[in-house]
Amino acid sequence: MGTVKELAAIANVSRKSYYQWLKRKVTKHELEDQAILEAIYQIENRHQHSAGYEKVTKILNNVNGKNAEIEEYTFDFDFQINIKRVRRIMREHGIKADIRQKKHNRQRQKQQYEEDNLLKRKFDQPLPNLVWVTDTTELSYGIANKVRFHAVLDLHGRYVISYLISPTETADAAIEVFKQAQENGCFAPMVHSDRGAAYTSQAFNSYLASQNSVHSLSAPGTPGDNAVIERYWNDFKYTWLAHQPHPKTLSELEDLVKRGVEYFNTVEISSKRNNLTAEDYRNEAA
Repeated sequence: MGTVKELAAIANVSRKSYYQWLKRKVTKHELEDQAILEAIYQIENRHQHSAGYEKVTKILNNVNGKNAEIEEYTFDFDFQINIKRVRRIMREHGIKADIRQKKHNRQRQKQQYEEDNLLKRKFDQPLPNLVWVTDTTELSYGIANKVRFHAVLDLHGRYVISYLISPTETADAAIEVFKQAQENGCFAPMVHSDRGAAYTSQAFNSYLASQNSVHSLSAPGTPGDNAVIERYWNDFKYTWLAHQPHPKTLSELEDLVKRGVEYFNTVEISSKRNNLTAEDYRNEAA
């Protein structure tokens, strides 16, 4: 071991600073930090080094009172300890929760999403009722009332087969709008949707299977996989609803939606349909 002069030179401090540090009094805050550190080591040992900042802070503050958990420790603080202090102390001493995260096989997930997307963005269908797409969007009325607008749209001509307004997005509502579509006397052999909870539910998929219809699914966060109905929502809201008085009641909204669906089915023409309406284009193919 070298002399004080040599050690001070290595540490790049003067001998005077070293002796001043040596004689200084330990502050109350530093004593508390040392006690907190020792308590953190106890907590980490008891929890297999898997306790994070939040759990450690709760135990230190004894938020649950004198229970079996707390009685396992020898510390008992008479002051509140905030999470920032716990985080700082744990970081200064290299203490962190050793939590093993589940590993996700991203390549396998990507492959599964590709396999699930049976439609593969083949939005131009030669005949009616080959592929139906579905989705739901939010509409509002009054000051802050919100509902869900469900639709089943035939890719051939972008014709809305059926629609439904429900209070929330549920599997029951998703099924009901298809039951209405079924009243037309047929059911598309393929239905495409996004991965909303209603569409990935067992009830919805069991219903499609009972109609001998396969379910194609968009990849997560990929609205382009269901671009046709996404475009329909955009046109419905900004070409139709935006030019109508804001509905004050649910019945007014229902009337607006009914007239809007009729407009896009029987009035609006498109060059993609040889300048025909969706209904005329559909009848021509039939």
